[in-house]
Amino acid sequence: MDKKENCGLFGIFGDAKAVEKTFFALHSLQHRGQESAGIATSNGSSISCHVGMGHVSRVFRSGRNNALEQLKSSIAIGHVRYSTTGSRNLANAQPLVSEYSRGQVAVAHNGNLINASLLRDEYEAYGHIFKTTNDTEIIIHLLAKPSHVAKPDPLGHVLNHLQGAYSLLFLFPDRIEAARDPYGIRPLCVGKTKEGVYCVASETCAFATINAEYIREIAPGEIVTLSEQGLSSRFFVKQGSITPAHCIFEHVYFAKQSSSIFGENVHEFRKRLGARVAKEHPVEADVVVPVPDSGTSAAIGYSRESGIPFDMGFIRSHYIGRTFISPEQNLRDLAVKLKLAVVAEVVKGKRVVVVDDSIVRGTTTKGKINALRQAGAKEVHMRVSCPPVKCPCFYGVDFPTRQELLASERDMQQIKDFLEVDSIGYISLEGMLSCASLPKEHYCTACWTGNYRIPVQTIVNKFTMERYQMQLFNDEPAQL
Repeated sequence: MDKKENCGLFGIFGDAKAVEKTFFALHSLQHRGQESAGIATSNGSSISCHVGMGHVSRVFRSGRNNALEQLKSSIAIGHVRYSTTGSRNLANAQPLVSEYSRGQVAVAHNGNLINASLLRDEYEAYGHIFKTTNDTEIIIHLLAKPSHVAKPDPLGHVLNHLQGAYSLLFLFPDRIEAARDPYGIRPLCVGKTKEGVYCVASETCAFATINAEYIREIAPGEIVTLSEQGLSSRFFVKQGSITPAHCIFEHVYFAKQSSSIFGENVHEFRKRLGARVAKEHPVEADVVVPVPDSGTSAAIGYSRESGIPFDMGFIRSHYIGRTFISPEQNLRDLAVKLKLAVVAEVVKGKRVVVVDDSIVRGTTTKGKINALRQAGAKEVHMRVSCPPVKCPCFYGVDFPTRQELLASERDMQQIKDFLEVDSIGYISLEGMLSCASLPKEHYCTACWTGNYRIPVQTIVNKFTMERYQMQLFNDEPAQL
């Protein structure tokens, strides 16, 4: 895959080893973001935070000072980031910590707010100063607005002003608030340690790392509070009033195989995808080879359904991060060779089925195909466990522009020719949705269909802008 990732969240309240457990939980969520990492803690009256660029271990275990010891507390939230909005610099690392009339707050965000720019323009016009370039900071400005603070439920009121995808953690001095957007686009769930301490995470793999038990998902439009009183929840929209739009690309690519999201295990789901691809696009071949790691489960499913033996034709280097791929073609080709080494003995003289989770630009995929040819593969048949990616995502997956997407302007023959494969086969949209346990209308498929459940393109004329300004400054939910 040649794309950016989204982010990972973890929070825990009331555990003497909260900081250490947050550190290890973030490790397990590292696949969701490798650009920066951070942990914020509270001692009950004030908030401390440490953020840095790079992987979790580098941020918290490098140098003479042990940041984990300095943060020691029983309340913590953590974040790993790969930018979708905002440039790559330390100022945009999360959690973001700020102070307003009710005290301090730290915020960690996974997703993308599609009305953030409009909100920011309005607040800047009224003299507000922003310290970062990411969309998360606008939430703090909304929280700080005096009329919002005065509401019976200030946080719920603020969330009703947001549009887009968001799973959020708020650390206040005395509690953690975890919220999920009304469409439930990004995952967020609740767990409980053996000691009876509640925690929240983007994926269940974080719970397994700290020996916690998965309890349930946070529902779309729900706010869950972790405090001295235990766990409580409320809804900021009418429960069940909005049909969910879960990002099925989480199942296809983002989430770790050991996680369960949207009600089912990722590994089992991907195996079903692979089996479905085998039914839709059979081919005579000698070996099925995955593109590790996210293509491995689908390749197992393809192999079992087709009866073609499975083998590891690629060996992935785990010392090269997902951020390594360069925009320059010559360096991109070199990166492919460094990241995935071909096992020549597996593919030489054989008809090879290559299974990957998705193809975006196609340049790194082409490099993998060339490497198989150089290793002596007789035929190469490409199979993909999601439909052709044709449209950008505005909900937290930083796909490139439509013009850069391989499948945007090409038909199957043109894609086959570009990749230089003997055949190409993508799973159908219907086939992919049939592998999921929830009704098909409960998933977002915008990157394949262009059907954006939350409108992303609005013609802002004079009337619309005046109406928007009236809503914003009269404390009404912002709807363009």
